[in-house]
Amino acid sequence: MTNLILKRYKVTEGEISPEVKTAVGKLSGTVGILANVLLAVAKFFIGVISGSMAITADALNNTTDAVSSLIALIGFKLSEQPADKEHPYGHARFEYLSALAVSVLIIFIGFELAKSSVSKIIHPTETSITFISVAVLVLSILIKLWLSLFNKRLGKAIDSATLTATSADSRNDVIATSAVLVASLVEHFTSLKIDGYMGLAVALFILYSGIILARDTVSPLLGENATPETKEHIVDYIKSCPKVLGYHDLMVHDYGMGRRFASIHVEMDRSEDPFVCHELIDDMERECKNSHGIELVIHYDPVTTDDPESDMIKEAVVEALKGLDGRISIHDFRMVPGETHTNVIFDAVLPCDAKCTEDEIKEKIESALSCSHNKKFYAVITFDSADFN
Repeated sequence: MTNLILKRYKVTEGEISPEVKTAVGKLSGTVGILANVLLAVAKFFIGVISGSMAITADALNNTTDAVSSLIALIGFKLSEQPADKEHPYGHARFEYLSALAVSVLIIFIGFELAKSSVSKIIHPTETSITFISVAVLVLSILIKLWLSLFNKRLGKAIDSATLTATSADSRNDVIATSAVLVASLVEHFTSLKIDGYMGLAVALFILYSGIILARDTVSPLLGENATPETKEHIVDYIKSCPKVLGYHDLMVHDYGMGRRFASIHVEMDRSEDPFVCHELIDDMERECKNSHGIELVIHYDPVTTDDPESDMIKEAVVEALKGLDGRISIHDFRMVPGETHTNVIFDAVLPCDAKCTEDEIKEKIESALSCSHNKKFYAVITFDSADFN
């Protein structure tokens, strides 16, 4: 079935269009709703008949899964809306907002189930199990296992964090329902009353899943770093382009499915024709949009490549930085001489756990240059984060 879906929507290797992602996401949501409603009705019926809190809790878990699939389906639908005057970057982040709503719902249900399970532990009641009960639970495990593999395959094919999370949620349900089945069989064949405890365990598991989902959903809304794969796509392409000597300050902004924007500084020899460099940069931006679906803006940095004195001073700066923290790198290096001193201007890339302060770096460089060259140097430094370089 999964292969037929991928073939139907022409999902192939490489970048997937937002339209295809949305169509596959809505299909997955529809399948999830139907499967979970069926399981919830069957488990709730068996749970009421048998008096098993664990089975009833698992039925409510399937209900939240159905609602989750519905919210995800609505999120995919809303994310289809085109950009407008108020939202020029589109509405693709509705996918994240729908996932956040799902996580809040899961946490609420988990809390309510925990209260009911504690009550069952304090006031235990008899539960019964039948062949039909076992059959329903086993069927639930098999269906959830299929849903997990189904969404995992689709999520990987269209690079969807939502479907990947849905796959993990179904996998967790396989574990939870297996625990319910074990509790029912133990109570049937022994005198141990573990139904309430198992129901509490399922509730705690639901709470944990809701908290993890909320954390993972809030992260992109806050503005998390680009994935290593995305950075690699951009950087590998930029490095392969003609006349590019270096790059830095890569920033990627994610506005949801198919809506990514990026900026980067590209270094080229200052002796090159600016019109030629401008044309090359236009080509790079266009290719990045066509091949990777990323709106890239490139800042042109002309650099000096034929000044021995500048090269010598730059090497001295690099050596001075090695004495402070060997992980610090520099770019955009240039010199502006004056009558009383020379300004040494560059950007320094600092790791988040740098071993020295910005003032210490400035003082170290000025001291090293002034002492070794018998003239006054001022360091004019722009400090960048290693996260963007």
